[in-house]
Amino acid sequence: MFTIEHEFDSTVITLVDEGDAPLKEDVVINAFSECITVEQYDPRTDSTHIVTLSMEQLQDISVALDLPEGVYQLRPDDG
Repeated sequence: MFTIEHEFDSTVITLVDEGDAPLKEDVVINAFSECITVEQYDPRTDSTHIVTLSMEQLQDISVALDLPEGVYQLRPDDG
């Protein structure tokens, strides 16, 4: 399950684990105009871990999900 909320300066997507127990903590994705942050609470350390991705890294991830193992570099389409 997931939720989508549109805030003033970002879009917030929350991913809720509905798999088999033990369930993982929610993942919160904040989409800003210049970057994406991915947050998840860690109950072992009682802290939230945040990863910040550039828009280019986000594009690479979206393409990489559909590619086989290997090394790739995205280049602008000249045509």
